[in-house]
Amino acid sequence: MLWKRSKKLLNGEIKSRTKRNVVESRAFSQRLEEAVARYHANAISTVEMIQALIDIAKDVKASAMRGEAEGMSDDELAFYDALAQNDTAVEAMGNEQLRIIAHELLDQVRRNATVDWHKKESARAKMRILVRRILRKYGYPPDLSKEAIQTVLEQAEALLHEIT
Repeated sequence: MLWKRSKKLLNGEIKSRTKRNVVESRAFSQRLEEAVARYHANAISTVEMIQALIDIAKDVKASAMRGEAEGMSDDELAFYDALAQNDTAVEAMGNEQLRIIAHELLDQVRRNATVDWHKKESARAKMRILVRRILRKYGYPPDLSKEAIQTVLEQAEALLHEIT
């Protein structure tokens, strides 16, 4: 079926985005899984399924250009998304402050990552402390920082895995 080939291509594109942006990749994967589940449950027709795939593909393409429009590199945008995943943080801090934090996180992660940092617990602990300090320095809401630290570390791992 046409939609199955389209789904396979779209799924491949989403997986390739995982290397760049963990948060976006999760969101697109979830949308794709939900559309397939609705189709298998006969909640939507084949035409509606194809339209859902087209909509997701358009959003993936628009997402690829979002960093340029925002004045951020793809890597900065990925860290920004990790921080902005919680709407309360965006409301409390504002987009510009989150951009500044994202830029510093990217810079510090690149400077402080060792080749196998994601394998050694001591190196991971150092990275967690580094991220926590940066978030605290800029006043990231403490009640949201635990989740943000985890997401930032996942993003750092994806970024550095791609580089090495």
